[in-house]
Amino acid sequence: MTEPRPVIAGVGVTHPPSMRQDDLWRDFFAGHYAGVQRGLAQRIFANSGIATRHAVVNPVLEDVSRWSTKARMERYLVEALPLGKEAVAGALDSAGLDPADLGLFAVCSCTGYATPGLDILLARDLGMSARTQRLFIGHMGCYAALPGLGVVTDFVAGRGRPALLLCLELTSLHLQPPTRDPQQIVAHALFSDAAAAVAVRPAGVPGPGYAVREVAAVTDTATADHMTWDVTDTGFRMGLSPRVPDVLAEHVGPLVHGLLDGQGLAVSDVDGWAVHPGGPRILDVVRDCLGLSEERMSPSRDALTAHGNCSSPTVLLIVDVLRRAPTPPRHIVALAFGPGLTLYAALLSAV
Repeated sequence: MTEPRPVIAGVGVTHPPSMRQDDLWRDFFAGHYAGVQRGLAQRIFANSGIATRHAVVNPVLEDVSRWSTKARMERYLVEALPLGKEAVAGALDSAGLDPADLGLFAVCSCTGYATPGLDILLARDLGMSARTQRLFIGHMGCYAALPGLGVVTDFVAGRGRPALLLCLELTSLHLQPPTRDPQQIVAHALFSDAAAAVAVRPAGVPGPGYAVREVAAVTDTATADHMTWDVTDTGFRMGLSPRVPDVLAEHVGPLVHGLLDGQGLAVSDVDGWAVHPGGPRILDVVRDCLGLSEERMSPSRDALTAHGNCSSPTVLLIVDVLRRAPTPPRHIVALAFGPGLTLYAALLSAV
């Protein structure tokens, strides 16, 4: 018999103010790229699949493209603390937990750094115990939520105490100066800001939720240069090869089938899919490689349309939508992709 697994008992999500993609193009990026790949940039924005995005810094009101990295990091802390506090409080409330109950508080973020970090400052502000263990996971990019979930789940299983994971990204702080690089234009057309937190409790505690049954990964180091996130004097700069979907097509099928085979399940048994929407083509590749219907892909496409690519919180946003559906899925597979080139998958089952 399978050993009972820790359970996601609560999720909290928060977004900064929203912006329409068309308005962003018309009021800022059309001028930003005037004379520098303007036609290409306009096509990329129009074909992004995004209607609205979120940002702590609206470039129409405040152009940070030439800010120093130091200035961006100072702003990161100012903006991240209230967003993180709201997401964590939401996850704790929905799980019926007190901050002092937590044995571990883990934070994933690749868009800002400070010491003391969000883990310490939020633990202080929210009233977590001085004995709460903390972990900061940085620079893993869009897939960080799933290894983060694996870490907090293993802690809960091993220690028998609740834990909480916060994923928070403020990509709007890393707007770059105008460039002819298509990869940078794609990044500026896709990325968005958000915070998402999940509270995980030990197995056997009464209450609904999703058991984290397994987390699996594969990294293709031969394609490590296909997705990069470099620290520069003017913020962090994204590298995003157009060959990324081809690499995903090679690995996503074996990864998911291996994950499900180990749990005695097939793709047809999974009625909830939370696929990180790295872009429309990424979602098409996953759909085709796994033989999924558009109905199964719609929560991920809807997330891209409404929120853009929020990096590490995104897959948790989709899990939250699925768990709150009128008929929640019995099994959810969460998929995320990032630098490495790395693919992560997690199997969640309703309890």
